[in-house]
Amino acid sequence: MYSTAGVPVSEEMASRVARLLGRSPRGLEAVAVSREDGEPVVIRVASLVDDKPFPTLFWLVDRQLCYRIDREEAAGAIARLQQRVEADEQLQRAMREDHRAHISLRQSFMSQQVSARLLALGFGDVLACKGIGGIADFTRIRCLHTWYAAHLVVPNTIGGLLDAHWREG
Repeated sequence: MYSTAGVPVSEEMASRVARLLGRSPRGLEAVAVSREDGEPVVIRVASLVDDKPFPTLFWLVDRQLCYRIDREEAAGAIARLQQRVEADEQLQRAMREDHRAHISLRQSFMSQQVSARLLALGFGDVLACKGIGGIADFTRIRCLHTWYAAHLVVPNTIGGLLDAHWREG
């Protein structure tokens, strides 16, 4: 259904992403996930954009998925999932591991030049403590879009819970 090979950003691909976002994408590095027809689903964004740290590595651009998640959030899904996490130490541990793995993955995409620039700007530790979607509290959800975008690249706890909810739904 999806390809996670990571597509380099051609002018045509950047135009497709801009059309989906409704604006020109800032810091676009790759299409991390695409549909079988090549339509972008998740983009990978640079960790340094306009000399500012950008902790959101993956951005969901698929309009149907964004709308589906918008509806879930409007219906209280974040609060329900957060209650479930707060009541389950295993889910809390899994989320902390998801965040740590995400930080490592983000680091793996950063060049030495970007890492050095972050240090020079005084942001050396900023991204080292920000997980999925830039979250610092590793037991909080905050945004299902960022969790699900990351989940489509590397499966994670919250994305898995959302998939299960949709299967049951």
